[in-house]
Amino acid sequence: MFDRLEIRVLPPGPRFAAQLRFWVNGEDVVEGAVDAGGRGPFAADALPTGRPSPLQATSEARRVELGEPECTGGCCGFLSVVVQRFGDIVQWSDWEVPYALAATPPEFHFDARQYDTELARAEADRCWQVHT
Repeated sequence: MFDRLEIRVLPPGPRFAAQLRFWVNGEDVVEGAVDAGGRGPFAADALPTGRPSPLQATSEARRVELGEPECTGGCCGFLSVVVQRFGDIVQWSDWEVPYALAATPPEFHFDARQYDTELARAEADRCWQVHT
């Protein structure tokens, strides 16, 4: 059975631009690994316009930052994962968690079609962009 990914965009706030949260099987992976005060990557960085998202899964393994604690990644480290496609499977593995935070997520395996569809949906929904 495959894991199921949902990408949510949190609207911009007083301290941060719009950011992403990654829900896998109904659980917020970022909050689970960096606590409630942490944040996910900025939506503009993870869902860029005019170039592929770093979340795009290819046969080449790539490490992607998914979050950081409230004190910032420069202080305690970032939550990151290796994203790689193996045929019809997208794998998230080899997690790195911020210093002193013990909640390391498990390895996830997504159906590549569901993963690609969810990423495309998140990339197409630009409602988080603030136009001045």
